[in-house]
Amino acid sequence: MAVLTATVAFSFYVMRYKWASWAGPALFSVIIGILLSNFKILPHWNDVYGVFFEYAIPVSLTMMLLNVNIKEWLRLAKRPLLAMGYAVLSVTVVTFLASLIFADKIEEGWKIAGMFIGTYTGGSANLTAIGTGLDATPETFASANAADYVVGIPALIFFFALPALIAKSSWFKNWWPYTLAETAASSEEEEHELFSKKSWAITDIASLFAIGFTVTAVSTWLAGLFSEFYASSLEIIFVTTFAIILAQFKRVRSIPGSTDLGMFVAMFFLVIIGLLIDIKAFASSTPLIAVFCFVIIFGSFLLHIILCRISKIEYQYVLISVVAAIADGTSAAVVAGSAKWKSIIGTAIILGSVGFAVGNYIGIGTAYLIRAIIGG
Repeated sequence: MAVLTATVAFSFYVMRYKWASWAGPALFSVIIGILLSNFKILPHWNDVYGVFFEYAIPVSLTMMLLNVNIKEWLRLAKRPLLAMGYAVLSVTVVTFLASLIFADKIEEGWKIAGMFIGTYTGGSANLTAIGTGLDATPETFASANAADYVVGIPALIFFFALPALIAKSSWFKNWWPYTLAETAASSEEEEHELFSKKSWAITDIASLFAIGFTVTAVSTWLAGLFSEFYASSLEIIFVTTFAIILAQFKRVRSIPGSTDLGMFVAMFFLVIIGLLIDIKAFASSTPLIAVFCFVIIFGSFLLHIILCRISKIEYQYVLISVVAAIADGTSAAVVAGSAKWKSIIGTAIILGSVGFAVGNYIGIGTAYLIRAIIGG
């Protein structure tokens, strides 16, 4: 715990320096976690990590969503939904085309293609669901997960770094002039800069933690009433719903520091994500499946930005939609929070839910289409 808390504190502390501020605290937390575990300072797994896995994301999401004004959020909903639609379309098209090259060279390649569509439109739960639905072998599950792990984690780290890189790039601003105004990207309720010094009362911090854990407890209980297979995904959906409902009460929305404290809690989760990464996995994963995975992630990303550029969609929506698709809504929310796009954190979560909802249908349907073409 001492090392974890020190890592989080250091990740925030170095943001005061220009050489570090480009990356953001999220990226620093993940990288430090990787170094700590691979240099054997901390283990890749400890039971303490499980506590953060259980509580950090739902509690932090609740806090970060408490500044969302849904009236403003809904006025911005059309364009992010279009960006998410492009993300799903891009993953589907690129995976289908890549499968014509790779699928017949990989054992159960058509099944892996469907699993990748699921995980890169709605998260890892879809990969498991589609693999089960397609009766994939344990070896196929292991290979797909290993490739996703090897390629997906570095891709996610890249997306964590993008907001800061974009903010410093005059070339990008000229090439992609479509951006949210500062008043649209930041919360109307919190005037001070994210992560800057603020005047908080102990009652504010206590209230935020009380709301966060209460919403998490209720959401976990409700999710437990449904199939265990979907419980974790349903928990996030319930957390999102309850937090957004609470945020519509101005008294709740005006509690200072909700985004800051939420990001603080989320940083523990990100450090542990880094701790779980074994660099040796890069050498031991199935090479061809990893290449297949790489082509899907970055091919779909390129197609996605082309479609969004043609449609003149604001780059903030483009980034959170691609992260919501390739990772999930929670990761997209963390990216939005780290980039100080506070008012679209709720949008990021909803986009992840959209991808989760459609991923299984598209993944299974496309898998059988690929099988019909290449056989298997």
